Amino acid sequence: MTLLVSVLAAVITTVVWYTDNRRSELKLGILPLMFWGASLMWFVDAIFEYVELKDAYFTPEPLDMLNDLFLGLSVVALGLVIWLVILLVKDPRGVVRSAILRKKA
Repeated sequence: MTLLVSVLAAVITTVVWYTDNRRSELKLGILPLMFWGASLMWFVDAIFEYVELKDAYFTPEPLDMLNDLFLGLSVVALGLVIWLVILLVKDPRGVVRSAILRKKA
């Protein structure tokens, strides 16, 4: 389930990155890279888990699937938080800088 969630996030962010003209302004390039990296990590994990469990890999318990779903969603949320922090630090439109300067004046 973690692999499915991260691949879905990677595909969606890749499509958004490819179609949006403001990709460099919004630092959209980092999002697909993070999610494709997470997808690769979960894919390698799935391979090793399959080697260990064999046929039992394809019949997971519902509680295990739910835990994997929560883990996948938390990885996507963490990726989005990291992207927001990068966006706020880089401040491509100068919004944060102007808000700080406005408070000082």
